[in-house]
Amino acid sequence: MRALITGGAGFVGSHLADRLLELGHTVLVLDNLSTGSIENISHLKGHERFSYAIDSVTNGPLLAEMIDRCDVVFHLAAAVGVKLIVEQPVHTIETNVHGTEVVLEHANKKKKLVFIASTSEVYGKSTDVPFRESADLVLGSTAKHRWAYACSKLIDEFLALAYWKERKLPVVVVRLFNTVGPRQTGQYGMVVPTFVRQALANQPITVFGDGTQSRSFTYVGDVVDALITLAQEPRAIGEVFNIGNSGEVTMRDLAEKVKAMTGSHSPIRLVPYDEAYEAGFEDMPRRVPDISKIRALIGYEPRLGLDDILREVIDHMAVR
Repeated sequence: MRALITGGAGFVGSHLADRLLELGHTVLVLDNLSTGSIENISHLKGHERFSYAIDSVTNGPLLAEMIDRCDVVFHLAAAVGVKLIVEQPVHTIETNVHGTEVVLEHANKKKKLVFIASTSEVYGKSTDVPFRESADLVLGSTAKHRWAYACSKLIDEFLALAYWKERKLPVVVVRLFNTVGPRQTGQYGMVVPTFVRQALANQPITVFGDGTQSRSFTYVGDVVDALITLAQEPRAIGEVFNIGNSGEVTMRDLAEKVKAMTGSHSPIRLVPYDEAYEAGFEDMPRRVPDISKIRALIGYEPRLGLDDILREVIDHMAVR
């Protein structure tokens, strides 16, 4: 397999590159380093089956050339992180929607398989937990910038599936649920690396809201293995899949767990959403996936639970 990974210098993308190369595949990476880091792929430089370009997916001629050289496109390039989304909604919408539009347009010329990385955010304020791919989606008001990201990723999904229906471009949409692991940064609001960094420094662990909101966390290795397996399964084409872990933890309990596992003396401090993000910020009280669809198709089962995931992240950050 020859794979192009847009956003390949990012957290998930770099792990996907590692795994593909380990399995004997060829990897091309395209990343503008807006949220990714060259450090994530520096160890791959010089590998005979690896090449990369530092540029944007909106560079049509370059993108077209790279797509011509691959069999599958893993489109991971996106504006990510709640902090970035709230502060830069225009950038979020333009990056996500236009970037995906350009990728699909060029992939369609040669009918190359495209994976669109979507998000659990698209389930919005739905209370029908665990979230199923076929369920209705409930977003907040357009006046709330927080929902710009979810809306942009939904447009990505609609556009990708329209390309499949109308133009027979093979596409697969995956909704990722709080993917975590080594190399993830808390710079844009990702909670696990933020908690771990604060705990290791014995700084206050900042829990936004009242701490009762819950999430399910998925190890990045489980996510990339699922992506690679789906890429080799023809029945996945034209479908939407949750990739996640059904385990659930509140943010307050997560903070306590990180504190205990790091042996930290950090106090746990609750920070109102209005102070953390913006006035009137709305959050999802629960975010738990139904993974029965991907389990039935490829036998997907998460290998690492929360404690093992946290240990991986703690060990990685402790030596940096």
